[in-house]
Amino acid sequence: MDIDKLFKVPRLPASSKRKMPDNPTPEMLKKMRLDTPSNGDPEDSAMDVDMPESSSAPRQQSRRATVEDGEEKMVDTSFAPGGDADYFVEEDEEGRFYGGGLTSEQKQILSIFESAEGEGTTEDPEGISITSIRRTLLKFERTVNKNQDQRSKYPDDPSKFIDSEADLDSALKSLLSLAQSPVLAYPELVRSGSVSLLIGLLSHENADIVIDVVDVIHELTDEDVGNELEDEEEHEEAQTALKTLIEALLENSILELLVDNLSRLNETEESDRQGVFHILGVFENMLGFNPDLSLILVSKTKMMNWLLNRVQSKTHDENRGYSAELLSILLQNNSVIRQDFGKKDGVEIALNVLSQFRRRDPIDADEAEFMENLFDALCSALAEPEVKSFFLASEGVDLMLLMMREKLQSKSRAIKTLDYAMSGVAGTIICANFVEVLGLKTVFAAFMGKGSKKSKSNTPTTASEDISHILGIISSLFSNIPSDSPDRIRLLTKFVENNYEKADKLLEVRENAHNRLKVVDTEIEAEKKETLADGGEIESEDEDLFYLRRLEGGLFTLQTVDYIIAWIVMEDDGIRGHITQMLERKNQSLKDIIATLQIYRDNLDADTQSNGTATDQAPESGALSQKEILQHLIDFLHGCP
Repeated sequence: MDIDKLFKVPRLPASSKRKMPDNPTPEMLKKMRLDTPSNGDPEDSAMDVDMPESSSAPRQQSRRATVEDGEEKMVDTSFAPGGDADYFVEEDEEGRFYGGGLTSEQKQILSIFESAEGEGTTEDPEGISITSIRRTLLKFERTVNKNQDQRSKYPDDPSKFIDSEADLDSALKSLLSLAQSPVLAYPELVRSGSVSLLIGLLSHENADIVIDVVDVIHELTDEDVGNELEDEEEHEEAQTALKTLIEALLENSILELLVDNLSRLNETEESDRQGVFHILGVFENMLGFNPDLSLILVSKTKMMNWLLNRVQSKTHDENRGYSAELLSILLQNNSVIRQDFGKKDGVEIALNVLSQFRRRDPIDADEAEFMENLFDALCSALAEPEVKSFFLASEGVDLMLLMMREKLQSKSRAIKTLDYAMSGVAGTIICANFVEVLGLKTVFAAFMGKGSKKSKSNTPTTASEDISHILGIISSLFSNIPSDSPDRIRLLTKFVENNYEKADKLLEVRENAHNRLKVVDTEIEAEKKETLADGGEIESEDEDLFYLRRLEGGLFTLQTVDYIIAWIVMEDDGIRGHITQMLERKNQSLKDIIATLQIYRDNLDADTQSNGTATDQAPESGALSQKEILQHLIDFLHGCP
């Protein structure tokens, strides 16, 4: 087809009659009417020129529109200017004419293109009905069966099943719209057996079909499904429907099949890389809906091995970052998964990957998030005593101290990791190692804020978090280092040297925390009064929430500081005299320290160990619980003059 010829503007037919001007005036067009010929004679299709009054005369077989001009000649209007097929058809209320600028043939071609573009579009979500859902699922089922049939008949001749594969791709994409109506679609998806068909396609020979299936499952299980519903009852119905779908997916072994496909996909290809990303997204969606699935995912699949392999990639990309995020999610709340992480050399791998940030900062925000997720995963795992042993054996203390000395973005995360590693009775050996490798000098330099000018992350928020974790490290040292040992003496010496400057720093941190807490206490008291004035009551749950607010508002820092102050006051007379004198200048005394420790003690469980970490087991022989230690400190301070 000659496209140039097709879209060429046709010429006006030659005629001896006067031609219509190229730019006719609106007044002229308003008086013109299209002649309707009674036969095929060209002469009958022309427009004559006459006086308007002639319209009252008897009509001829061929009706002619006339207009007055100086010459009694006809205007040939067998085609409008530019060949516009709609020039005389479109007319508004005021009689003005507008055209589309296209000939009839051009309009027909454009209509074909518009129809083609409209194919495959989904219905308006508001128009989705149970009938349309069933029709979509039936079409999907037939397409799957047809593709399977043709593949089985002609396994070695792709030309025989390529069309059905394209149809299958289109049918899978049509399922994406079901996420817009979960309450109607998800139960029907399960009832019809389409879930089994969908999961079965995860073993399809064509990787592109597998990727399509992953996209559909990722969309259907999205955590935002139903969140747009304003009605609470409708939102609950959507969540119930999502639960039904996820349970059906689990019954069809979706976790195992998705993990198997992770190794099948080739991430050097863009489509496969996106497929891996969406598989990880499905896992995140399902864990967000039911965190208990984390144990099933790790115990029944090789997911942990794949994640540990993926984070070791030499080049950083979004899937590597997503793997670190998923790893941190899995390790958050499950002891069995944390232990599995340690047994599979997870600590060694994490430390090796993080070591690259000892001398350089992450190159962008994505890599910074990757680093933080890996640190978070390590901190979560360190809640297990076995993992602390792996951390010590892998020289984790040495690496964290090196990061603290370099003062890059990893410094704050290194401080946090040491806090988690040294806490609890299981952290005793790490505390001893910390002192042995000269960690006291490093941590107290950070506590005093010395040499921090190179740090690129020294924001007020970061500095506050660093102080909180440094106080946690010092608290663990006092809890775990044996009394009268050389390490204990070295620790106490730090608070005596340079005219008690570190003791003064403790009091400074204490005052800041106390001032923040007073603001929160004022707000809480106002809320309590308002509640009582309205005839309400303060329930025990409300008191718990108020206590959590106080902890976040400075009470936690205040408790940790006063815990350390109580230790150094009890163990050194010189420090006790200095602390007492400094408190008196603020109209305070050791009784204020006692009051804080009593609140601390009263809100601890009896089985909480000396790091403040709750445990279901009794403390080891000779180890005091945190509550017992606090009581001893309170008793001593009561006896001080």
